[in-house]
Amino acid sequence: MNFTGIPTFVNKTLLSHRRLISSVATVDNASSFSFTKIETYPLFDPSQLLSDYVKSRKCSLRNTKVLHAKLLRATLLHSNIYVSNSLLDCYSKSNSLDHALKLFDTMLHPNVISWNILISSFNHNFLYLDSWRTFCRMHFLGFEPSEITYGSVLSACAAIQAPMFGKQVYSLAVRNGFFVNGYVRAGMIDLFAKDSSFLDALRVFHDIHCENVVCWNAIVSAAVRNGENFMALDLYNTMCRGLLEPNSFTFSSVLTACAALEHPEFGKRVQGKVIKCGGEDVFVETALIDLYSKCGEMDEAVKIFLRMPIRNVVSWTAIISGFVQKNDYLMALKFFKDMRKLGEEINSYTVTSVLTACANPAMTKEAIQLHSWILRAGYSSHAVVGAALINMYSKIGAIDLSMTVFGEMDNQRNLSSWTAMITSFAQNNDKEKASELFQKMLRESMGPDTFCTSSVLSVTDCITFGRQIHCFTHKTGLIFDISVGSALFTMYSKCGYLEEAFHVFKNMAKKDNISWASMMSCFSEHGYAKEGIQLFREMLFEEYVPDYMILSTVLNACSVLHSIQIGREIHCYSVRLGLDKDVAIGGSLVTMYSKCGNLEMARRVFETLPEKDNIACSSLVSGYAQHKCIKETILLFQDLLEAGLAIDPFSISSILGAIALLNRPGIGTQLHAIITKVGLEKDVSVGSSLVMVYSKCGSIEDCCKAFEQIGKPDLIGWTAMIVSYAQHGKGAEALCVYELMKKEGIKPDPVTFVGVLSACSHNGLVDEAYFHLNSMVKDYGIQPGHRHYACMVDLLGRCGQLKRAEELINNMPIEPDALIWGTLLAACKVHGDIELGKLAARKVMELKPSDTGAYVSLSNICADMGLWEEVLNVRSLMKGAGVTKEPGWSLL
Repeated sequence: MNFTGIPTFVNKTLLSHRRLISSVATVDNASSFSFTKIETYPLFDPSQLLSDYVKSRKCSLRNTKVLHAKLLRATLLHSNIYVSNSLLDCYSKSNSLDHALKLFDTMLHPNVISWNILISSFNHNFLYLDSWRTFCRMHFLGFEPSEITYGSVLSACAAIQAPMFGKQVYSLAVRNGFFVNGYVRAGMIDLFAKDSSFLDALRVFHDIHCENVVCWNAIVSAAVRNGENFMALDLYNTMCRGLLEPNSFTFSSVLTACAALEHPEFGKRVQGKVIKCGGEDVFVETALIDLYSKCGEMDEAVKIFLRMPIRNVVSWTAIISGFVQKNDYLMALKFFKDMRKLGEEINSYTVTSVLTACANPAMTKEAIQLHSWILRAGYSSHAVVGAALINMYSKIGAIDLSMTVFGEMDNQRNLSSWTAMITSFAQNNDKEKASELFQKMLRESMGPDTFCTSSVLSVTDCITFGRQIHCFTHKTGLIFDISVGSALFTMYSKCGYLEEAFHVFKNMAKKDNISWASMMSCFSEHGYAKEGIQLFREMLFEEYVPDYMILSTVLNACSVLHSIQIGREIHCYSVRLGLDKDVAIGGSLVTMYSKCGNLEMARRVFETLPEKDNIACSSLVSGYAQHKCIKETILLFQDLLEAGLAIDPFSISSILGAIALLNRPGIGTQLHAIITKVGLEKDVSVGSSLVMVYSKCGSIEDCCKAFEQIGKPDLIGWTAMIVSYAQHGKGAEALCVYELMKKEGIKPDPVTFVGVLSACSHNGLVDEAYFHLNSMVKDYGIQPGHRHYACMVDLLGRCGQLKRAEELINNMPIEPDALIWGTLLAACKVHGDIELGKLAARKVMELKPSDTGAYVSLSNICADMGLWEEVLNVRSLMKGAGVTKEPGWSLL
C-alpha cells in the first residue's frame, strides 16, 4: 500500500489521545528509587534497575540521562532490545522527544514496540502529523504494525482530520488480519465520528458481530458526538440485551444523550443500572448531575452532588450551570462561594457559568465583585472569560463596561470576544457601532462566524450595507447556514425589499421551522397576510411538521385578515397535534378570536388554558376594550389582579383606552395608583395612555404630571401631550412641546401634525398653521391628508376667512371628503354665510347621504336667517332621503 500525500497542515485542535499500554511492566505500589544505590548492587541487573525506576514514577530528564549513562557503561544498551525500549519509554515519559528521537536513531535493531513507543509519544505531545510520518516511515521500512500501532495512528488521523489517511491505515489493518480487533475498529469508529461521518462509523461497527466493550463505547460515543442521541439510546439497549456489561464510559455517554434529549425517565433507568453494576464514579455522577440539571430537576442533581465522595471541577461546574439554567442565580453563587471556600480547582468554564448567573440587572453589585475576583485570580487573560464578561455587562445594561473589557483584552481577542462585543451592540440596538466593529473585525482578518454575522444582520437597516454582507456570506460559504439565511431575508424585509427577501428564502438549501415562521411574519408585516397563510400550506405540502411557533405566526396572520374561518381550521389542527394547550398558541388563539369579534370563543379558549401568561391575558383584555365592552374589560382586569397574574403595559394601555371613553376620572385615578404600585408609570405606552385619559377628563395638570413620569417619551407620548394641549385650547403650549420634541431628535408623523394644526386652529394662528403645513412636505416628506386640511379649514373658518377656506378646498391636491366640507359648513353656520353653506351642505349630502348633521346644520342656517321656506325644503329632503334627526338627551 502506498502512503503518499502527507498533508502540509497541522490541526491545532487538542483532542484526547489514546494512552498506549507500555511494553515496560508497571506495579501499582511504586517504591522510591535513588540512583545513589546503583553502585551498591552486588550484581548489576538492568531489568531490576529499570523496573525500580519505572515504579518510582520519577521519570525526569536528569534521572533518565543518569540511567542512560549507567547502561552505556554496562554495554547493555545495544545488546538488549528490552533495555533500549524501556529507556526510550523513559525519555518519552520525561517529555524529552529530542532525546527519545536521538536514542531511537542509534538503536541497531528497533522492533515494533520501539515504533509504538515513538508514535505514542508524538500523540502524547499533540504532534499528530509527526505520528503519521513516523508510521509511514515504519511501513516503508517493512515493519509489521501491531494493533497498538494501528490504534495510535488512527487516533492521529482523527486529530488532524484526515479521514482519507485513516481509511488507508484501516485497509492495511484489515489486510494484515486485524479486522476483528476491537482496538483497531474502535479507532476507526472514532475517526469517522470526529469527521461527522456517523453512517460510516456505524458501517464499521456492523461489519462483524462485536463482543468488545471498547467498540460499543466507541459507537455510542460517536452517536452522541454527531447528535444521534436516540441512536445512542438504542445502541445502549442492544448492548444491555447482550452479554456485555456497560462500564462507566458507556454510562457517561448514554447519560449525555439523555441530557441532550431532556429525557429524565431513561436517565433514571440508566442510573438504576449504574447502582446495580457498581459503576458509580466521578464521571458518571457528574453526567447524572448534568442530566437532572438540564431537565430542571435540581433537587435530584443536588442530592447526587452531595453524595459524591470525590468531586472535581467538572462536577462543581455542572451543578452551578444547572442553577443558572434554572434562573436560580443566588444558589449558583452560593455553590461557587462554597467551591472557593473548600479550595477546589476552578477553571474558565466555571467562571463563565458564574458570570452568566450575574448577567442580570438585579445583580450588578455581584457582577462587579466577581469581575474584581477574576482580575485578582488571573482569569482575565482567558478569551472565553473576557467574552463572558462582555456579555454579562451588556445584559445588565452597562454597555460602556463591555467596551472597556473588550478594549483591555487587546492581544487576547479571539472570535468569541469579537462576536460577544458585536452581539452586545446588536442587543442594545446600537446598529452603527455593531456595523463599525464588524467591518473592523474583517480588516483585522478575523473571519466572523454564523452567530456574529446573524447578529449584525439583525440590526442592519441600510440596504447597501446589507447587500455587502450578503455578498460576503456567498464568498465565505456562510450563506448555507440556516440562521444566516434567515437573518438575511429578515434584513431585506425590514428594509422594505420583500421580493428579495422571498428570493433569499426560496434559495435556502435547508429550512427549519424558525425560517418558515420568520418568512410568514415578513409577509404579514408588509400587509400580505394571505401570502403568509399560503406559505404555511406550502410548508405542510413539503412535509414539515409545524410547531407552536409556526402555528402562532399563522394565527397572527388570520388576526390581520380577520379570517375566523381559517383561524378555526388552525385551531382544530393545533388540537390534532396536541398543541392547543400550549401557552403561546393559547395567547394567539385568544388574540385571533378577539380581533375577529368572537369574544365568547376568545373567553372560552382563555378559560381552558392550563397556564395563563401575559400575552393571553392582555389579548383578552384588549379584545374587550377594542369592542367597547368597557364593563367586561374592567371586571376581567379585576379578576386578573385577584388571581395574582402579572399585568403588562399592553393590558394597562388597552384598559386606559377604554376608560378614556367613559369620561370617569375616578377609575382612571385608581388605575394610575395601580400603575405606580407595580412600577409601570415610566413605560411609554402606559404614560401616553394616561395622558389621553386625563385629557379626556379635562385635567391638563394631571396630563402634565403623567407625561413627566415617562422615562423617555417616544413619538406617541409627545403626540399625546401635543393633542391634549390643543384640545384644551392651549395652542402656544402645544407648539412649545412640539419644538421640544424636535430638539430630542424625534421626527413627527402625520398624527403629530394633526395635533399641531389643531393647536393652531384653536388659537387662530393662521401663519403658523401654514408654516407647519408646508413643513410637512418640505422637511419630512409627509403629504397632508384630509384631517390636516380639515384643521386648516376649521382655522380659517374660526377666523372668518370663509372665502380663503373655499379657495384652499378647491386647490387641494387631493379630493375633499365629507369631513372637510362638513367643517366648512359648520363655519358657515357660525358666520351666517348661507350661499357657501348651501354649497358645503350639498357636497356633504353627495359624499355622505346618511349624514344627519349636514341637513340639520343647513336647516339651522336658514332658520337663523329667517328663510323658513328653505327650512321646509331641507326637512323635505331629509324625509325623502330617509334621514331622521336623533333627539338629544342628557344624564342630568
